[in-house]
Amino acid sequence: MNTFFLIFIGLPALEIFLMIKIGDEIGALNTISLIFLTAIIGIYYARIQGIQTLRSGILNLYQNKAPINELISGASIAFAALLLIIPGFITDLFGFLLLIPLTRNAIFKLAIRKKTVIRESNKENRTIDGEIIKKDKDEL
Repeated sequence: MNTFFLIFIGLPALEIFLMIKIGDEIGALNTISLIFLTAIIGIYYARIQGIQTLRSGILNLYQNKAPINELISGASIAFAALLLIIPGFITDLFGFLLLIPLTRNAIFKLAIRKKTVIRESNKENRTIDGEIIKKDKDEL
């Protein structure tokens, strides 16, 4: 099945199910308050992380270094803020995991490792044999 379809349909259904279960346990008003509280705390923390990443990127630019890690971190912080704005507990969990520098770096290393493994497996049969034929027909 298509991964996008599963995320687009499955994630909201899972979020609604989880909200109903948590609302059943702690009450509807407390559940709504908890959703707003996680969004507010997450956005505040995303702002702090974003400012720190921006400062680190500017420092790297002054030192004539490419701020590649800061660019990736900034994009993941923006994505984490988006996840925190979306109401739900699963998206908030993933958003908070992306905001914590330790888990964010672990996710980056895991993604880079998987990408290099895929590239190395595709390198085996990438050679194309050919022959150059020179024809002297360069007439105007």
